[in-house]
Amino acid sequence: MINETTAYENKAFKNVDYSEENLSNKEYYNCQFIGCNFSKSDLRGSSYEDCTFQDCNISQTEIEGVGFRNSVFIASKILGIDFARCNNLMFTFKFDNCKMDYCTFFGTNLKKTHFIKCSQKDVDFSEADLSSSFFTNSDLTRARFSNTILEKADFRGAINFTIDPESNKMKKAKFSSFQLEGLLFKYLLDIV
Repeated sequence: MINETTAYENKAFKNVDYSEENLSNKEYYNCQFIGCNFSKSDLRGSSYEDCTFQDCNISQTEIEGVGFRNSVFIASKILGIDFARCNNLMFTFKFDNCKMDYCTFFGTNLKKTHFIKCSQKDVDFSEADLSSSFFTNSDLTRARFSNTILEKADFRGAINFTIDPESNKMKKAKFSSFQLEGLLFKYLLDIV
């Protein structure tokens, strides 16, 4: 039996519980998901273009091969997602006021991505390209940056980060002067 693709366009889905459901091989264009629960669901092979997820739970969801193009996540819970498994040809996001702890973006292209007021504790950005991205007022406690491209990235207002300038490409990245401790942590300096 061949898996047929179901397509949706210009639809709004409100307060739908998709938890632990198989939602694979679906296409959504210009759709809104408001208050929906995708926890532990299977989205493999689906695509979301110009879609908005607001107040959704997208934790521990299977997203292998999923395409997210111009997807916006607002006030959503996105825990433990391996974004490196997404379709890298459809991979553009904006995150606003989201809880994104324990996610992985290893080796992904996140140029110009906006992470505004997000909790990104224990997120792995190793080997990702975050050039010209924004981390405005985001909490980066224990986030990993290793061999990451951070050129022209804007960290002004971000808190609790530790980034080694010697292990990352950081030309013209923006920081506030009070954030120097996050860049000099390995030298064990007493900055007051």
